Amino acid sequence: MTAELPELAKGNFYYLNLGGGRFRSTIHAQGAWNVHEQHMAPASGLLADSLERHDPRPDMRMGRISYEILGLIPGGEFQIAATTLRPGKTIELLQAELVAGGRTAIRATAWRLATSDTTPVAAIEDTPIPGPEDCKPYDGASVWPGGYIRSLEMRVAEGHRPGAGKVWLRTEHPLTDRADSGDLARLMGMVDTANGIAARVPPGKDSYSFPNLDLQIHMYRRPEGEWLGLDNAVSFGGDGIGLTSTVLHDLQGPFGRAEQILTLRKT
Repeated sequence: MTAELPELAKGNFYYLNLGGGRFRSTIHAQGAWNVHEQHMAPASGLLADSLERHDPRPDMRMGRISYEILGLIPGGEFQIAATTLRPGKTIELLQAELVAGGRTAIRATAWRLATSDTTPVAAIEDTPIPGPEDCKPYDGASVWPGGYIRSLEMRVAEGHRPGAGKVWLRTEHPLTDRADSGDLARLMGMVDTANGIAARVPPGKDSYSFPNLDLQIHMYRRPEGEWLGLDNAVSFGGDGIGLTSTVLHDLQGPFGRAEQILTLRKT
C-alpha cells in the first residue's frame, strides 16, 4: 500500500455502485486515521447490505455480524462478494469480503437465524437512553478529521466525558448512489463510530492512537429508522490493548450490543 490519494467518486452518497459487486468510495467514506483510507463504519454498512441481499429468506434474520479488519481499508475502487459458509433450515452462516488492490481488507461473517413469535417471553435488560430530541448538537469533526465524520449529524446526552458517553447519529447520505439499502445496513454503517464518540485520550500527535481490529455486533431485535444511539464505554488496559463496549439503540429502544478490541499505540 502507498499513501497516494485514491481516485474517489463524486456525489452525496458513500459509494458509487459500479455493478457486479464493484464499488468506488466518495469523500464521505474517508477515514479518520489516514486521508487515503476508508472509515470502517460505512464499509461495514455496505458489507451488511451485501449479506442481507445474499439468498434472502423472509423467515430468517441476522442476529450477529462479526467483522475482522485485516489491514488498512484503501479508498477508491474495491469489490464485495458474499457466500454461504454453512447452510441450514434454521441457522445459516454467511460471509462477505471487501477486496481492494488484490487484498482482503475486511472479512465479515453473519449468523442468520430462523424467526418465530416469542413475544410472551420477550424482555430486555439494557437501559434506554435519552432520545435525540433531548440531547445537544455535537461537532464530532472538532475532534476527528475525515470525510465520514463530517457526514454525520451527532447529538450528545448530558454527562458525556472521556471514556464514556451517550451519542445519537444519523446521516443524510445513502450508502450508495442507488439509495436502495434498508434500515439495517444504514444503521450498521454507523456502529463503528462508537470507538471515537467518547475517546479516553485525544487522538493525534503526542497522545495515543487506538484503532479497532474488529467489530462484533449482536442484535436481539432488528433495528429500524435513521437514528442510531450509542451508549458507550471505553477501557484501556495497561499492556497496550483496549476495549470499546456499546449498547446499541434505535428510537424504539435498545436492540443489541457492539464490541471493538483496540490496539493502543503512542503517537
